[in-house]
Amino acid sequence: MELLLHYIWKHRIYPLHEMRTNKGELIDVIDPGLHNSNAGPDFFNAKIKIDGMLWVGNIEIHDKASDWFLHGHDKDSHYDNVILHVVGKDDMPVVTSKGEIVRQMQMDIPDHVSKNYAMLLQEDKYPPCHSIVPYLSKIVLHSWMSALQAERLEGKTMAITERLKACNGSWEDAYFITLARNFGFGVNSEAFEAWAHILSLPSIAHHRDDIFQIEAIFLGQAGLLTDESINEKYRAEATNDAYYKKLKGEYAYLTHKFKLQAISPSLWNFLRLRPQNFPHIRIPQLANLYYNRNASFSQLIECESIEDIKDIFSTHVTPYWETHYSFGRESKKSEKNLSKQSINVIILNTVIPVLFAYGRYKNDERYCERSLSLLEKLKAEDNSITRMWQECGMDIRTAADSQAIVQLKKEYCDRRDCLRCRIGYEFIKESGWFVKES
Repeated sequence: MELLLHYIWKHRIYPLHEMRTNKGELIDVIDPGLHNSNAGPDFFNAKIKIDGMLWVGNIEIHDKASDWFLHGHDKDSHYDNVILHVVGKDDMPVVTSKGEIVRQMQMDIPDHVSKNYAMLLQEDKYPPCHSIVPYLSKIVLHSWMSALQAERLEGKTMAITERLKACNGSWEDAYFITLARNFGFGVNSEAFEAWAHILSLPSIAHHRDDIFQIEAIFLGQAGLLTDESINEKYRAEATNDAYYKKLKGEYAYLTHKFKLQAISPSLWNFLRLRPQNFPHIRIPQLANLYYNRNASFSQLIECESIEDIKDIFSTHVTPYWETHYSFGRESKKSEKNLSKQSINVIILNTVIPVLFAYGRYKNDERYCERSLSLLEKLKAEDNSITRMWQECGMDIRTAADSQAIVQLKKEYCDRRDCLRCRIGYEFIKESGWFVKES
């Protein structure tokens, strides 16, 4: 109830009848004030007229008036400048820390607002606002989608900035860790990031011209060159595999040389994972990118187009992995290149946010603009989230659109945070949409 009162006050969805204080004074809201999400009154610098006289100050909102005392506002001087206490139920008068009585108003929630909000919270079908989406104006949807796109890109930029700090300002390292994380394609993203953090690329650089040594370090640091990392069912076969033994021996030598320490193989998830996503395949693909200098940040920032970027991610694996998905067990021969869909996912989750973050870091709009241009040119993701919204009538064409929808679901719909959503706002405030639906 209190959240809904906040919402009504902020968006000025007031009752149709006159609003008055508990003393009968007429209230006219000129400016609801600035919403405060930190400690202190709920809205700062509001402007209201009380019986024709203009007041400027703060607004505090509670479900019940008695919550004022429950929260200790009567002893807190920060609330002495409250010019109006807005409540859902006026069950008692309240005072400031100076003992002065605070003007109070019981605000009724319009029936259609409470009904609409209850429907959003109780709706089982996703998205809960599906009934109103086809009736929203293109301007409303476009502005909200743009805001969501920016919000998602900002979140990714913050994550990259944190990695940059952890890498002591090295963009090469921060980029490689971001790239590695996204080679996990969701299921193993955390494991790939943990693995990339301990690789020590400056040490590996001494062996960059030897793909076998790179593969040995990469797989060894992933904890995949230990007998315990192999499924018991195939362990005997794998441990007798000549390539496995050769890699294991090379890694033992490099471990002693560089004092390497691997991550635990238990971090890797294989449950219901397609073989092409096994770390045994993704890590050799990364090793090949690193060997060919295609995983370098300096090469990335030189790319001007999607075609340039796709070229540098055209990786493959060494001959052994063309006939294996894990050690010991042979499979039908395939080159195991990154698929077009996988490359698009990497561009979306690695290249675009890294370029944007770098542009922000260098205060160079060229990289930010290139990032946004790539986002608009890349085809929209095709997944259960985008398909559901398309069924509701949402126009999703580019990766910018699909990223906005992913942000909408994860940060708003999944949390039932309809009060912060623009579509939720349109749903809640509309008094006649029930007629449209019928």
